[in-house]
Amino acid sequence: MRLDKYSNPVFNEQDLFDALYQGHLFNVHDTMLVEHTDNIKQLETQLGFKFLEPYETHFEVSDYDSACQSNWFMPDEYRTLDIEEWIWTQTPPWDPQHTRVTEELAAFKARNMMDLLRWLKYFVDTCTQHDIVWGVGRGSSVASYVLYKIGVHRIDSIKYNLDWQEFLR
Repeated sequence: MRLDKYSNPVFNEQDLFDALYQGHLFNVHDTMLVEHTDNIKQLETQLGFKFLEPYETHFEVSDYDSACQSNWFMPDEYRTLDIEEWIWTQTPPWDPQHTRVTEELAAFKARNMMDLLRWLKYFVDTCTQHDIVWGVGRGSSVASYVLYKIGVHRIDSIKYNLDWQEFLR
């Protein structure tokens, strides 16, 4: 195994065969960067899914970010969730925080971060379902009222007069 320039592990053929020999069972939820060879292509056929090929050697960081943000692993019910509508149900128009939510959602949309919000909803729901405890809140994320409504943290940023723009800087 080697690391690419973004510190992602890239596995070679021998790494995969060693993992299989040691009893690792691969499934469609595994995300692995693999140097492709003819043997790897045969292995993909036998296992019934494709490993991810290594990234091109020359590309922009923004392209890398975009690729990472397009692969959110979550159930279809969350992938297709209208997260904006769900957030609106948490803060109806008569809620005094409605304006704040409008501003934050516009910023999340402008940064193409709606899938992130869907994934965070999935994460919070999964942790809650399995009685997994996560932190009260940390860093600049506590400035976001939208994240508070999703349940990512427990700090009411409006109550403490936190500037939501701190989070998205």
